[in-house]
Amino acid sequence: MRRRGARLLTSGKLPPDVLEHCLAKIPRQDRRVVLWPGVGEDAAAIEFGENLLVATTDPITFAADLIGWYAVHINANDVAACGAAPRWFMATILLPDGAEEALAEGIFDQILRACAELNIALIGGHTEITPQVARPVIVGCMLGEVSREALMRTGGARPGDVLLITKGIAVEGSAILAREAGEALRARGISEETLRAARELLFSPGISVVPEARVLVGVGGVTAMHDPTEGGLATGLAEMARAGGHGLRVKQETIPILPECREICAALDLDPMGLIASGCLLATVAPNQTGPALAELERAGISAAVIGQVCSREEGLILDSPSGVRPLPRFERDEVARYFAGG
Repeated sequence: MRRRGARLLTSGKLPPDVLEHCLAKIPRQDRRVVLWPGVGEDAAAIEFGENLLVATTDPITFAADLIGWYAVHINANDVAACGAAPRWFMATILLPDGAEEALAEGIFDQILRACAELNIALIGGHTEITPQVARPVIVGCMLGEVSREALMRTGGARPGDVLLITKGIAVEGSAILAREAGEALRARGISEETLRAARELLFSPGISVVPEARVLVGVGGVTAMHDPTEGGLATGLAEMARAGGHGLRVKQETIPILPECREICAALDLDPMGLIASGCLLATVAPNQTGPALAELERAGISAAVIGQVCSREEGLILDSPSGVRPLPRFERDEVARYFAGG
């Protein structure tokens, strides 16, 4: 039997069992904390006057292009998935030795641009040049606020709820590959038109889920929201199920895969289900509120689809595919990380 701690970890998120073991050590004595850390819960919520203060932190490690812009939007997404309005942003920016001054200024400009897009204030952070990184790394921290009644939890779903996804997969993963692996994709026959369209996915349909989260908060019967990131849709679904102690039954044919994603993944032999999926939002809705939720999203110009249903924990994570029913695939690391690692 392997002793705890002997496992060698690969790039990407900590395995859920390791993370769960670490999080279980946290003392939970502060009564003002309403939402504590948990697998799949990407933000904390704290009593703060009449409202709750929602806080999250996330690094940007895959992308080099537009890294400051990414950092704001990715962190804002986690706050929005809690039903909160993102308000204040801080960033730790790590640059490699020898970085040009223009790089630092460009990253600041990207952060300010993204903050302006979402009406967020940049309130502080830290900058450092260090030999410990070979390329820029940003760790962001986003703060937001929400009323107690509007707080959403990743684990809030109930058996029988309907599972929705907005936009499709995988906005971020496709854009990263088009921007960072363009030469390899051209060598595999991907056209300039497809690469250009994939790069623009960041802006249309867009990486931000703040608009759809805002719409869904106003719809009665929404029980949970989650922003799938590293590990793609499959990991996001597993996190929702683990956080809520339930199962999920997902119909593979109903999952909207963006055409650029499908083409890029086929060229690089990657699975869209495991590709970093920021840009889509998962939500569970009471069956009688599914129609209104879809109608409100459509009215806001946001595409959405029903992809499954919440089931009991005993039923597990199930994928209904054309070839039959099978367990939902698992990804030990994101497909983008696997590609860049040469695996």
